[in-house]
Amino acid sequence: MAAPPLGRLVLTHVLVALFGMGSWAAVNGIWVELPVVVKDLPESWSLPAYLSVLVALGNLGLLVVTLWRRLSPGKGERVPIQVVQGLGIIGTALLAPLWHHVAPVAGQPHSVAFLTLAMVLALACCASNVTFLPFLSHMPPPFLRSFFLGQGLSALLPCMLALIQGVGRLECLPAPANGTSEPIYFPERFSASTFFWALTALLVTSAAAFQGLLLLLPSPASVPTGSPVQGLQVRQPGVEEEEEEEASPLQEPPNQASRTTVSPDTKAHQLFSARGACLLGLLAITNALTNGVLPAVQSFSCLPYGRLTYHLAVVLGSSANPLACFLAMGILCRSLVGLCGLFLLGILFGAYLIALAVLSPCPPLVGTSTGMVLVVLSWVLCMGLFSYVKVAISSMLHGGGRPALLAAGVTIQVGSLLGAVAMFPPTSIYHVFHSGQDCVDLCGH
Repeated sequence: MAAPPLGRLVLTHVLVALFGMGSWAAVNGIWVELPVVVKDLPESWSLPAYLSVLVALGNLGLLVVTLWRRLSPGKGERVPIQVVQGLGIIGTALLAPLWHHVAPVAGQPHSVAFLTLAMVLALACCASNVTFLPFLSHMPPPFLRSFFLGQGLSALLPCMLALIQGVGRLECLPAPANGTSEPIYFPERFSASTFFWALTALLVTSAAAFQGLLLLLPSPASVPTGSPVQGLQVRQPGVEEEEEEEASPLQEPPNQASRTTVSPDTKAHQLFSARGACLLGLLAITNALTNGVLPAVQSFSCLPYGRLTYHLAVVLGSSANPLACFLAMGILCRSLVGLCGLFLLGILFGAYLIALAVLSPCPPLVGTSTGMVLVVLSWVLCMGLFSYVKVAISSMLHGGGRPALLAAGVTIQVGSLLGAVAMFPPTSIYHVFHSGQDCVDLCGH
């Protein structure tokens, strides 16, 4: 069988990555822009708690997608994906001019427009995990890794945009009155409205990439198994790939003729076997940590070492995600024991970061270069290891076809929800973690 042209394969990988970029870019963008918008919104620093609740409520998007599948069986993911992308684009485009509008609720001023649009974007992002992933079940496994690379960019690019904007820039100047230092905050290089317009452009790019994929790829129903096509091959729902590593991330998987047909009952058995349960369990715990637990403590673990440390941890930690996806495209671990080992190593770094957050604002080695290096390195290695585990597990589940990837998407969302819910009491009710103050030495150094 003639292999598709290399240029077409590269183009497809790029389109899949851009498609994945739109999955969580909207909510990630809102999070990184909070330091700017809280200065003008009446909720002030209670706004992150409101946003956490809205993202949790965004899981209602799972119910909407489930209802769609019940009412329109066999329709596929094309329409839900386009709806999700449309909601993301409209929501961020409306945020740009409306985010600062305030309205009275029960006699108190509230940022109704910002919170309402954040809820819409949370619904769209939560629904993306159970629509985007099943769409990729008809494509060879290397494209799944390109998708997760793009999903990493959905966190990295808003962080880079916020750094260019100059979020949180300050200088400590001595106060002549009492001999202490006081923070002088610099204005951002561009406004929050400009940031949200740039975020809208990213989502439009992602939606355009999806339309490009629809034009580039043949329809799954029109491609018989084992037949050559004029481009990339698309897997039939009843065909499972052999579990062997690809020779190259840009090559086609093994010959379609060498694949074996597996019945849905066999697939279900494989999905709910002990191995499948372990993989889904690892996926849930990993996402609970990366999307719920660790983000809740990032500021507490980093800010005692300075704002530069915090920004480096955010940007380099986000960069670790796409780098892990690049690594998985070349070296993919398919051993459950190996993945558990990498997961435990990530847990070790995560435990160190949580310990630093608990000891905030005076963790070990605060005020030293060694402490700064350790905390940034721990964030990079922790996020990189967990990202690699997520990509490897999703690639292994790819062999189960659409049901397995749908289960992976639900597991990712449920794990993220449980992580966020678990961290709400210690951060917002019991105040286990304590913040420092800019330009104030609370540790006696």
